[in-house]
Amino acid sequence: MAATDTTSSKPAPKRSLLSLVTDIPALIQELFHREVELLKAELIGKLKALGIGAGLLAGAAVVLLFMVGTLLTAAILALAQVMPGWLAALVVAVFLVIVAGILALIGSRILKRGIPPVPTESIDSLQKDYRAIRGIGKKARA
Repeated sequence: MAATDTTSSKPAPKRSLLSLVTDIPALIQELFHREVELLKAELIGKLKALGIGAGLLAGAAVVLLFMVGTLLTAAILALAQVMPGWLAALVVAVFLVIVAGILALIGSRILKRGIPPVPTESIDSLQKDYRAIRGIGKKARA
């Protein structure tokens, strides 16, 4: 019973070098798994931006298709009251091109947020971890 009491009274922080070295693979594995989770989260964010941008561009195309049928007819008929019919059609077409350009510009800006879909923050973090494991950071400072 006395042997049991002495083993339980040993302080936990003082571990042997061998014990610490054997823990390194498990710690590196845990670090790797956490980095992979960070990578997934970053990729999901960038892919969401790509999806929103692509959705806005598709929305711009749909709006153009519906506007062609209704606005062209109504605007051309209205403008034909004050100018020749061909000029009225040309004015309406230029207006539609301007609206489509604005929607495409907004969509492309949002789309660029997700391009390239490379997880740069996760890669930087992995490189720092790799340098720390190899001790490169300490050599560069000394």
